Amino acid sequence: MPLTGCKHLQQFKANPSNMETLKWIHAVFVVGSKFRPLKLFNSHCQLCSRRGPYLHTCIDCVYFGCHQHIRQHAHSLDHNFALELYFGQLYCKSCADYIYDHDLDEIALENRMKSKKYLKRLFECVSWDHLEEERVLLSNRTKKICISPETTIGLRGLINLGATCFMNCIVQALMHTPLLRDYFLTERHFCKATINACLVCEVSKLFQEFYNGDKTPLALNELLHLIWTQKTDLCGDKQHDAHEFFMAALELLHKHYTESGKNRSGVESSSRCSCIIHQIFTGGLQSDIVCQNCKGVRTTTDPTLDFALDLGSVTEGGRSTCSLIDCLENFTKSEQLEKIMCENCGSKQESTKQLTIRTLPIVATFHLKRFSHSDAGIKISTAINFPDILDMTPFMTKKKKKSPFSTDNRYSLFAVINHSGDSANEGHYIAFVRQHYNYWYKCNDEVITQVTLKDVLASEGYILFYHKQVLGYE
Repeated sequence: MPLTGCKHLQQFKANPSNMETLKWIHAVFVVGSKFRPLKLFNSHCQLCSRRGPYLHTCIDCVYFGCHQHIRQHAHSLDHNFALELYFGQLYCKSCADYIYDHDLDEIALENRMKSKKYLKRLFECVSWDHLEEERVLLSNRTKKICISPETTIGLRGLINLGATCFMNCIVQALMHTPLLRDYFLTERHFCKATINACLVCEVSKLFQEFYNGDKTPLALNELLHLIWTQKTDLCGDKQHDAHEFFMAALELLHKHYTESGKNRSGVESSSRCSCIIHQIFTGGLQSDIVCQNCKGVRTTTDPTLDFALDLGSVTEGGRSTCSLIDCLENFTKSEQLEKIMCENCGSKQESTKQLTIRTLPIVATFHLKRFSHSDAGIKISTAINFPDILDMTPFMTKKKKKSPFSTDNRYSLFAVINHSGDSANEGHYIAFVRQHYNYWYKCNDEVITQVTLKDVLASEGYILFYHKQVLGYE
C-alpha cells in the first residue's frame, strides 16, 4: 500500500511544475546525475558555512542551510518545504517533521538509476512494500526505542583468551567502522558455505551481538578458531602483532566474501573486487619514477589496504616526537634511486621515485612502524601527534586537469590502537573507539571506560583509523 505524505505535500504535488522542481533539485544535489555530477561538494550553509551534517536546500528558492538555519529561513519567508541533501528526505515546515511519500520514493529511484555510478555503490535504497503479515506484526509491536546520544549500545568488552588482546583491539575497531557496521547490520552478506566455516558469517554474527543491547563481555573463541585454521602463523598462545592480525583479517574476509560466489542480489563477482572490505579500505598508491637525464616518467598504480609510515623524530625536552603530518610528508617525498634502466634513454640513469595517493579509501588506516624487524623487534617509542580531523589533500597525486568543483578530502578519527611494552613479543594492546559523534571509550579487553578526546590524542598511537567525512561520487 503506497504511503502518502501530509496534506501540505498533497497540495504541493497538485502543481506538476512543483514536482519537476523537486525532481531536478534531488537529481543535482542529492544523487548527482552523470550530466550534473555536483552532488553536495560545493553546498554549504549560507549563514554559518557548514557543509554538514543535515544540510538542506529550500525547494522554493534553492537556499542552502544547516539544520538550524533552514528552519529560520522557512519561517521568515514562509517557504514550506526543504530537502535534506544526504538522505534526500523532505521536511515540511507546517508539520515540523520529515514527510514520507510514495511519489518521492519514485523520484529518488528514477534519479539513482540515471546516475553515473548507481550500480557500483555500496548500498541500494529501495522502497519497502510491506506484506499483510508484516503489518499485523508491526501493529502488535508499537513500543518505540529511543537511542540517546549517551547510549552504550555497540559497546561490549571482549574476554582475553590468553594473550589475545591483539585480536580484541582490532575487533573493537572493526565493530565501530561506520560503513562496515551498516553493511552487516542490514544483513547484506549472502553465503553458501558450510555452517561455522565462513569468517564473514562469524563477523556478521559479532555485529549482531555487539549491537543487541547486551553488556556481557564476549569471548571470541569461534573467531579465533577460524583465524587459526587458515593463518597458522597466528596460532599459539604467544603474543602476536595487532597490525598483522588486522591485515590477515581483511585478507580472509575478502577471500571468504569472494568464495561465496554471489551477493544477495544474485550478481556474480566481477574482475574488479566489489566486496565490502575492498570498497571501504582500499586506496590507490601512485609511484612515479623520473629519469634525471631525459625527465621521462614511468608511472604505476597499486592498491593498498593501509598506509605503513616510518617514524621520523624531533627531540623536544629530551623526548623524541613527530606528527602524523610529518610521517605523511616523508612518505610522499621524492627519493633518490641508484642508477636504473631508462626505457627512453636505453641505458642506466640516475632516477628519483615519489609515492603519492591516487585514490583515497573510505577508511584510511595508518600503520606507524614502531617495531624493528631487526634487533629482536625492539619497539620505537617516538611520540606521535595526530589530529582528530585530517586533510589528505596535500598528499594526493596532482591532476593535470583540475576539476572546477572543490573536493573534500577530510577524515575524522574514529579508532586508535595502542601498544604498551618494549617489543613486539610482549606487552599489551588496547583500543580507543568513537561512539556516535563525540563520545570516546577505552576498550581494555573486557573493561570499557569512557575517556575524552584529549586522552585519545595524548596516547602513543600504533594504528590510526580515519573515516572520510564526505562520501562523494562522480
